[in-house]
Amino acid sequence: MDMDAFIRELEQIAPPGLAEPCDEGRIGLVIEGQGDVCTVCCALDATPSVVDEAIRSGADLLVVHHTPLWNPVTRIGGSLAPLLRSILRSDMGLYVMHTNFDRAPGGVNDSLASILSVTETEPLGPGLIGSCTLSPAEIVRRIGSSIRVWGQVDRIRRLALVGGSGFDPDLLVEAAARGADAFLSAELKHAVFRISPIPCIEATHYALENPAMKVLASRMGWKFIDDPPLITWYG
Repeated sequence: MDMDAFIRELEQIAPPGLAEPCDEGRIGLVIEGQGDVCTVCCALDATPSVVDEAIRSGADLLVVHHTPLWNPVTRIGGSLAPLLRSILRSDMGLYVMHTNFDRAPGGVNDSLASILSVTETEPLGPGLIGSCTLSPAEIVRRIGSSIRVWGQVDRIRRLALVGGSGFDPDLLVEAAARGADAFLSAELKHAVFRISPIPCIEATHYALENPAMKVLASRMGWKFIDDPPLITWYG
């Protein structure tokens, strides 16, 4: 397929207009490759191992959630240099769908809600809120990752969730006002929890967002590349 036509298809899946202002200039085709798209790989992050696997697979395009070019580039060095060198040498394109895919139908938050059997969902800022009957132990089983529960969660009837990092103080207050028993997201700061009106369930960023990319790859017939961060829990 022609690259322009393929990009139009991707923009129907995750319309750029859904993205938050922080993503301006950071989503879409961030590295141009060859003109035609035959083989596509998909992953959460464009890590060196993901890029190497995509190249070995003969990918014309790698679709990821997180851009490796978050900050403006005025000097190419460190870990960025070999990563870009590999991508550019292979003539592979890199396409990013970030917060636009978070909010898109069937995107990050919808996929997470489906995994957790959250029903009757309603928008909540960048996330969702809905009915849920899972225990913390069942949440662990469903997402396949350990969690930390801040506060006491005995039974969940209504769960707020944001895939990725979403523990915003104002959002926690809104979730509580709308009847949430708990709030699920990643990367909770101590000071934020101290002022939270509801318990917080903290999972890893990868565990909450990676499933959506896997679902997307399956839906589109792309090769999915899994590259979880190495995390060891002690104590």
